[in-house]
Amino acid sequence: MSILECKNLRKAYKKGRYVLDGLNLEIPEGKIVGLLGPNGCGKSTLIKIIAGLLQKNSGEVLVDGKEISEETKAIVSYLPERTYFNAWMRVSELVDYFKEFYEDFDEKRAYALLKDLKIDPTSKLKALSKGTKEKVQLILVMSRRAKLYLLDEPIAGVDPAAREYILSTIISNYNPEATVIITTHLISDVEQVLDEYVFISYGGKILKQGSVDESRIETGYSLDELFREVFRCSQNF
Repeated sequence: MSILECKNLRKAYKKGRYVLDGLNLEIPEGKIVGLLGPNGCGKSTLIKIIAGLLQKNSGEVLVDGKEISEETKAIVSYLPERTYFNAWMRVSELVDYFKEFYEDFDEKRAYALLKDLKIDPTSKLKALSKGTKEKVQLILVMSRRAKLYLLDEPIAGVDPAAREYILSTIISNYNPEATVIITTHLISDVEQVLDEYVFISYGGKILKQGSVDESRIETGYSLDELFREVFRCSQNF
């Protein structure tokens, strides 16, 4: 069964200039999926539409078989590209905020992950490094018992060591029956955690989609090498 279906999806920020122009996409349940493409190709726009933060111009978007609504928002856990919490808040206050706002939030899991990372819950965000702030935000998002996790560029602004922790947190702390969609242009860094991939180009054009393992066997390429080849060929037409 598909957790996400997009049919002829279109979104423009300016009249006649479509970021997503007739996108068709289907994502199965129970997979970690990479939505992979260059900056500016519509990845974040698509994620925000799925999360219910942006309105589409036309087309259809179904999450768990339903149109975007309060019902779908309740089963989607969204990690934005940038940290949005107020700097004066303490980590423990953010945990309380998530616990109050989301019925599926697992407080014990959140504190266990904070302890694992040696992050003091009494610390204010303004006292934390950029990488630690992003870890806190990821911990809160992954501590929900959601059906669909939308992680927008979760490793773009952190160092390699932090990237490794973030990716291990993703694969070890989500419900195996749930689906995780990770958007990134850093394909080689996320390849190891992905079950499936979607290559997306400018205008939201889907270039190729499939199983990571099957693609490696069939082509002999790493996912990063395959993307470069597919993207290069698409630019020649």
